[in-house]
Amino acid sequence: MKKLMILSTGGTIACTQTEEGLIPTLSADDILSYAPEAKKLGEIETKTIFNLDSSNIQPEEWHLIAKAIYDCLPDYDGIVVLHGTDTMAYTASMLSFMLKNVNKPVVITGSQLPVGHPQTDAKQNLRDALVTAASGIAGVLVVFDRQIMLGCRVAKVRTTSQNAFESINRSPVGWVTLGHVRMIDPPEPSAEEPELDDAIESNVFLLKLIPGTRPEVFDDIARLGYRGVVIEGFGLGGLHCLRRNLLDGIQKLLDENVAVLLTTQCRYEPSDPAVYETGRLALELGILQAYDMTSECAVTKLMWVLGHANTHDEVRRMMYTNFCGEISLPESAHEQ
Repeated sequence: MKKLMILSTGGTIACTQTEEGLIPTLSADDILSYAPEAKKLGEIETKTIFNLDSSNIQPEEWHLIAKAIYDCLPDYDGIVVLHGTDTMAYTASMLSFMLKNVNKPVVITGSQLPVGHPQTDAKQNLRDALVTAASGIAGVLVVFDRQIMLGCRVAKVRTTSQNAFESINRSPVGWVTLGHVRMIDPPEPSAEEPELDDAIESNVFLLKLIPGTRPEVFDDIARLGYRGVVIEGFGLGGLHCLRRNLLDGIQKLLDENVAVLLTTQCRYEPSDPAVYETGRLALELGILQAYDMTSECAVTKLMWVLGHANTHDEVRRMMYTNFCGEISLPESAHEQ
């Protein structure tokens, strides 16, 4: 029987109703008690790291979660992390970088309804996460609504439905069907030893463009001390350069040694700013492009890279390196 650890961080799965609304109050052990049949899936231990609404989970909490997981890796066959859904994609992406060469399943799950709700999805998600944690699939994974997804590829795409998450620009790792894992596209295991590599630069800003965004916004971003900016452009990665010329603002950021990464507002398929003049002009300034990374992954990867790289060339090299299945690069990218 596999030895499994459940680490709880709060979220809807741990919530109870109060006069102020839903608040996470249940411990990992409390949550497990709602699904006693899950205890048959392994020798299970529990630990509550903290109890937070995931909207309150920030870079400081990512360090705590990564350290708790890393400390458990030698003693357990698999680890389940209970987490709120609203920022789960950010946490899953960041853990994919902080926990290098993970050689065991690290499975993140949660629910759209509290575990005590009559129609809750928490019990099914918990059981499926434990089945996946016992499966031996190495990597940081998200399990939700029976789907197993690579942690750096997930996005929350629905606010209330139980199929809240999708795997973006990558097929799912697999599915949990009738209590068994059915593999589709498992990640490549690493032959190197696991490592906690949690140095990050948290001062990264995500800017979603709208028609008429003023270039002065970049002055404020630089003034506030941000060291990196991810810009969600239009379509393939376009941005306007007439009247309100955003290229002028981007040039100022680059002059201040701020890393600028251009992605798309579209959920599916890669960005390619070079197709149209507006994107090509931005590339000529020296900005980076996200290709097929999710916005959540682009932000967290840039934070992690800026925690390690000191020069623009180092940032470029690391952003264009595929560390954990987070990016698919065309041949032209390797030539840059």
